[in-house]
Amino acid sequence: MVDTKNTQAGVNAGPLEQMSTFDHEQVVFCNDRATGLRAIIAIHNTVLGPALGGTRMWNYATEADALTDVLRLSRGMTYKASISNLNLGGGKAVIIGDSRKDKSEALFRKFGKFVDSLGGKYITAEDVGINPTDMSHVALETKSVVGLPGRSGDPSPVTAFGVYSGIKACLKERFGNDSVAGKKIAVQGVGHVGESLVEFLTKDGAKVFVTDIHEDTLKEVAKKYNATVVSPDEIYDLDVDVYAPCALGATINDNTIPRLKCSIVAGAANNQLKDESVHGKILMEKGIIYAPDFLINAGGLMNCYHEILGYNREAALNQAAGIYGTLETIFKLSKEKNIPSYLAANQIAEERIAKAKNK
Repeated sequence: MVDTKNTQAGVNAGPLEQMSTFDHEQVVFCNDRATGLRAIIAIHNTVLGPALGGTRMWNYATEADALTDVLRLSRGMTYKASISNLNLGGGKAVIIGDSRKDKSEALFRKFGKFVDSLGGKYITAEDVGINPTDMSHVALETKSVVGLPGRSGDPSPVTAFGVYSGIKACLKERFGNDSVAGKKIAVQGVGHVGESLVEFLTKDGAKVFVTDIHEDTLKEVAKKYNATVVSPDEIYDLDVDVYAPCALGATINDNTIPRLKCSIVAGAANNQLKDESVHGKILMEKGIIYAPDFLINAGGLMNCYHEILGYNREAALNQAAGIYGTLETIFKLSKEKNIPSYLAANQIAEERIAKAKNK
């Protein structure tokens, strides 16, 4: 999905050069002094349809970090839509700020005006740090928004169900059966998606370990589902069957891979591999099954797509369940070509986009 050599070089490049590196169509910088809004909207590719992707609110250390993140995330959405057979392109937005302190109706309404100025080319939804109420404020200024209260609502449960289905496919590939009962699973990040995943896993008898940077949320989720709390750093050293990253990306890297004792990496986070060509290959060489992130976490996008079509919850869940079968196809291609699973997934997604582009 990401040309990792160019990705690393692009981090220190200017905005236009980074756009070229990632092959983006458009990037919009949004600023409003009155509301404190500082945001970036990135549209990667609209060959298959309008770009759909959530808005993330995060307190980035620098504006350069925010730009790098939104470029990577939006490109991932292109691949996510393609491999999920959705008629959508890839886009994403980030709002720079503390989601626990800096929110206001005025800020989100101003952001909605920026989204609306794109004329339907970008459709937004919620992501990390954003909730349906925030989106309802955005919707006061634009129709290009999904995941609203009274419609499909929070897509997190559908995202989590897709991840759960993907974990089961990975277990089938590793152990010959897909039961999670008795399996030890480490969930890193218990926000909206992570908590829903913990619920699915514990209901079916998994032994779940959890961690999160927000201690209040962590304690609440652990108590609710009888999960074991571990520190953020300890999560990498656990002797578990599955490591499920459900927070921010790049947690599979040079420092963490030597510590992993799992046989499967399958979680909801985007861009889990810090450098795809390096770390995806290392996981394969170590015999660790990797569920490509842009596929396994596609349930939320599927949920939003069904809202556009005329929402049907059962149809969205059924499509998310299909992640199981798509992963089986990816694992088969990976073995046939002796290539990492991320590369097999990339090839499938790119082939669909190329066919549509050449029609």
